[in-house]
Amino acid sequence: MLPRAHPRLLLPVVAAVLGGALAGCSMFDREPRGTPVAQPTASAGGGAQLEIPTTVAVGQVSLIQRLGEDGPLRTLSVERDGAWQCLDCAGDGVTSRGTLAPELTERLQVLLANPALADETDQARRYRSTCIDALTSSLLTSTGLVTSQDCPGEERTPVAGEILLLLTQATPAEIKG
Repeated sequence: MLPRAHPRLLLPVVAAVLGGALAGCSMFDREPRGTPVAQPTASAGGGAQLEIPTTVAVGQVSLIQRLGEDGPLRTLSVERDGAWQCLDCAGDGVTSRGTLAPELTERLQVLLANPALADETDQARRYRSTCIDALTSSLLTSTGLVTSQDCPGEERTPVAGEILLLLTQATPAEIKG
């Protein structure tokens, strides 16, 4: 049996899995998208399987963004205490770190604890990506994955939309492509 990895160490793996999922999005999808199913990965020992989580711990959030199908992944991770780390958030290859102001950290925690967030997950909404070459933003929360695209006519979910706005206003992450 493999030891349980620390959630921070799994972020790059989760980002890669979500990046593959985002790259595969197209307007020709016929089946609704749900919360990604954990993908098995063979271990170096051969045979043992490791499942990739599809959520983060309560109070944490990760934002994974990609502009179009071929754009680089931009990832932002925010801890419960408001500390954040952003990998290539502005598309410039820079990793930046910071801490949200206390009032923003408190607001983020209230939004993440909102029970309505469960109704906004991709699985609950049966979300399907419909735009090509749009900025796709996926919030990974303890409730599940919530995806949105910066394209005409797509309505933002109320709670996840506020989380996305808060994160993009307080960090180098972007709300539009």
